[in-house]
Amino acid sequence: MMHPAVTIARYTLLEALRNRLLWLVLILIAGAVAVSGFLNELALTESRQLQAAMLAAILRFAAIFLMATFVITSMAREANDKGLELLLALPMSRAVYLSGKLAGFAALALLPAGLFGALGLFFAPPPQAALWTFSLLCECWIVATFSVLCMLTLNQVLPALATAFAFYMLARVIATLQLLGHGSGSIPGLSQQALSAGIDGLALLLPHLDQFTRSDWLVYHSGSGAELAMIATQTIIYIVLLAAAALFDLHRKNI
Repeated sequence: MMHPAVTIARYTLLEALRNRLLWLVLILIAGAVAVSGFLNELALTESRQLQAAMLAAILRFAAIFLMATFVITSMAREANDKGLELLLALPMSRAVYLSGKLAGFAALALLPAGLFGALGLFFAPPPQAALWTFSLLCECWIVATFSVLCMLTLNQVLPALATAFAFYMLARVIATLQLLGHGSGSIPGLSQQALSAGIDGLALLLPHLDQFTRSDWLVYHSGSGAELAMIATQTIIYIVLLAAAALFDLHRKNI
């Protein structure tokens, strides 16, 4: 018999495939290629670079949107169908259940990341496309784990989705907010200092997703091994922390 966590991961992946997630990924690819191709025709100079940058941005957001939406709706459906109560009634720990769900979502992220990353081969050498693909996969893993935590904590689809997307957007722009907070040429006042300190504190808690899945890797082929190591390190740290928080929240639930 398979380990319970492997079984949960397998059925989580099967649920996504039965919900036609693959077809949705293919439709998104077709739409992104069409939009980037249209902009390629409009551009007067550097049309290929513009197409690569636009395609990378669209596919990155599409992958995050798919993962966050599926994770939250899948867990909401399981809770509404009393599947969670049924699984936890079995001789199985909550840590095993959570690890199985996270493993299933992690395996699912390979689908959009792999297919979207394959398009990068049309614009960049294989090492740069592989770096972009791996970074997108890590980004999906972080967002998926945070989405699990949101659903376990908030128990409602809309608040969980809003929180997950707010987390993603804030992690994307936190470096820009830091630059704006410290970029004033004049001597900052007390309120400005407090705001800058708050932004700096928030930056310590959030992953710097602005350094993930960068379009310039496909456009100018500027990715390096140091960036790969940084992405892998941040991904491991935040997945462990978010999974621990999700497990704590799952244990305090009276199910």
